[in-house]
Amino acid sequence: MTPPAVAAPEAPTRAAQADELDVDTGTLGGEQKHVWEQVALALFIGIPFLAVLAAVPIAWGGFLGWRDIVIAVVFYTVAGHGISIGFHRLFTHKSFKPNRPMKYALAIAGSLAIEGPVIRWVADHRKHHKFSDRDGDPHSPWKYGNTLGALTKGFLHAHIGWLFDTEQTPQRQYAPDLLKDKDIVKVSRMFPFLVLVSLLLPAVIGGLWSWSIEGALTAFFWGSLVRIALLHHVTWSINSICHTIGDRPFKSRDKSGNVWWLAILSQGESWHNLHHSDPTCARHGVLKGQLDTSARCIWFFEQRGWVSDVRWPVPERLEARRVSAEEQAAEKAAEKAARSRRTKVAA
Repeated sequence: MTPPAVAAPEAPTRAAQADELDVDTGTLGGEQKHVWEQVALALFIGIPFLAVLAAVPIAWGGFLGWRDIVIAVVFYTVAGHGISIGFHRLFTHKSFKPNRPMKYALAIAGSLAIEGPVIRWVADHRKHHKFSDRDGDPHSPWKYGNTLGALTKGFLHAHIGWLFDTEQTPQRQYAPDLLKDKDIVKVSRMFPFLVLVSLLLPAVIGGLWSWSIEGALTAFFWGSLVRIALLHHVTWSINSICHTIGDRPFKSRDKSGNVWWLAILSQGESWHNLHHSDPTCARHGVLKGQLDTSARCIWFFEQRGWVSDVRWPVPERLEARRVSAEEQAAEKAAEKAARSRRTKVAA
């Protein structure tokens, strides 16, 4: 008796294959950065930076009004806190649990910073914490060594050079939880649209507010180009500056330090030493006088019932992680001696 024929499995359609690819990566691109991505990255870094260089003469020429300042500050504040509260403290470290509208709001707000889709951003940052200032860290300023020349090269790599690495952090390895979250995958796929919103909405608001083409152009210059460049370099400074210098009152296995003069611009992210000592803590500026606007926003959201299970600092945990005054003095003396040796070698 002839056995019944078994139908061959139907080949997946191109749409199904594309959908499977998107589910695997959660965002645009794969684990290798394409040439077009490198070109786009260079443009999104270079053009806003040129705008910053032109900012002083343009402001001096009278092309900066109070409307431009308001628009730039609002967009900077929304996008910056979207990165700090959303991309970093929520999606990377699970410092609290949001309701669904708040989850969407924070993912969209962070995307407006134009620092990459949320899942790719989280994968990079989780890998950074796994290998912080060691081999495997995507952006450590200590990558090439601790001599003056090596640190200079490493600083540039940590600040901006690492962005052009062709090899991408595997999202399935470092962000599998977000790949299972349909809401976050949806926002991650929306990144190109949100880039356009971030670029064009300030101009639209400026034009309608002033009812003029000039108002749209100046709002685009200050609220889009200058705002994007400033936020980018502040964020990258956490990778470069805060892993090179700064006070270290808490124990950590890396070079993370507190840089007070970046605190306001970074929404509290530059209180970086405690963060690496206790990564899931929702507040980074835990000592007296350490302003952390992101933590204040999280507190406000908690009071409104929009977030829950916030991981606030626990006094006993903080005390256990504190570095004694003697240890801090010894560390500063060792760093001073190391700087002196680097200077002599460079000379």
